[in-house]
Amino acid sequence: MTWDQQQNPYQQGYGYDHGGYDHSGYGQQPPYGQQQYAQQPYPQQQQYVEYEPAPVAEQTAPLPAVEPEPESEAAPGPVSPAEEPAPAPDPQPQPPNRDRYFDTLRAVALIRVVTYHTFGWAWCGLVFPSMGIMFGLAGTLMAKSLERPALKVVKSRLRRLLPPFWFWGLFVVLAMLVHDWMPGWQIVYWVVPLGDPPGNAWGEQAWEILWYLRTYLWFVLLSPALLWIFRKAPVPVLVLSLVPILILNFVWSGPDNRFGSALWDLSTYLFCWILGFAHRDGVLQRMKPALAVVASLAAMGYGGWYAFSHQADFGTYDLDENPLAQAFWSAGFVLLLMWAKAYFRIDFAWLTRFRRLDRTVTVFNARAVTIYLWHEIALILAVPLIDQMWNVPAFEKWLPLDSQWFMFGVGWILIAVFILLCGWVEDVAAKKKPRLLP
Repeated sequence: MTWDQQQNPYQQGYGYDHGGYDHSGYGQQPPYGQQQYAQQPYPQQQQYVEYEPAPVAEQTAPLPAVEPEPESEAAPGPVSPAEEPAPAPDPQPQPPNRDRYFDTLRAVALIRVVTYHTFGWAWCGLVFPSMGIMFGLAGTLMAKSLERPALKVVKSRLRRLLPPFWFWGLFVVLAMLVHDWMPGWQIVYWVVPLGDPPGNAWGEQAWEILWYLRTYLWFVLLSPALLWIFRKAPVPVLVLSLVPILILNFVWSGPDNRFGSALWDLSTYLFCWILGFAHRDGVLQRMKPALAVVASLAAMGYGGWYAFSHQADFGTYDLDENPLAQAFWSAGFVLLLMWAKAYFRIDFAWLTRFRRLDRTVTVFNARAVTIYLWHEIALILAVPLIDQMWNVPAFEKWLPLDSQWFMFGVGWILIAVFILLCGWVEDVAAKKKPRLLP
């Protein structure tokens, strides 16, 4: 996998999965809490007790709502028939605390990111634009959170995001220092990544993914103002959110520095983030199906056309190399997913019937930051690990050591190891009891 920098000023630094533009440092989505499922009570054996019928007036009077008493922790004892409670109704299936549709999309997005960084397939972004989807989901959750005081929400997001980043960055920075890296004052971006954290070529594959973390952080800081503007004129603001990427692509390419890199990424995914606002506020649910489908296909059509018609400029049709194509393709793709969710009320509640699959989705969402930050290091370590396997005759004979699919599998094993070793930092950041697995 390589990330070749382009010559155009606005292209410079692009080439990683963002959409992966090859910036000087980037990173991921905030973790989400684990799912809890309430234990249903078992119905008691029915008893028949003589009673006096109530007067008709009392029978038709509405019953007051009574909160259930907490279960006693005392040891159970014999109960007389007169004291035994009335039979409880059959428990109804309760919906999950989290939206499993969104959780599933986030899990698939993470799998697609690891797949792209393993194989480098240019068509991955067309099949499933992971970063646009993740920004759309984050925008929805941010709009929901901003029902609380904005300052409290922003502080909570920073608290959940920065400790896992610091923990991961400690190892990366120390490794680069050992390999002759001498940082300047820009090392402050390893504390708060409002700009691209610096690094050397030796650690480039690890720190290049931090563009996502930086972009997400800026969206979090800007969200109170963006949400206020959006609610003044939802549809016009949503449509106009594609204008910045058009200006950068055709009018002014922005400065060639950290601010310019951030400007390109914010403009590329601004529509997806505000689309999350539109979903949360019910704007998408009110869209007519014909309008939603036509708008989605039009945006994807323009993005796909621009990607394939400018292969000579970018050397590939990979959306991760082409910000404008990425912006429009992601806009149409995420619009269709969000609108379908709102219009058809898709919730994927059925997922809870498949315990292992549901458990996997839960782990992916509760360890999203860990998976994103550590997956490149896992893929890097898979290479020397496989090299050592060639020294074992049985492995050389029976294992496909020269296959990228084998490296893909080893990479996921190492990701699982990092989840166990490092995932607890996400629990600490969320003020939860640290666990090996959520």
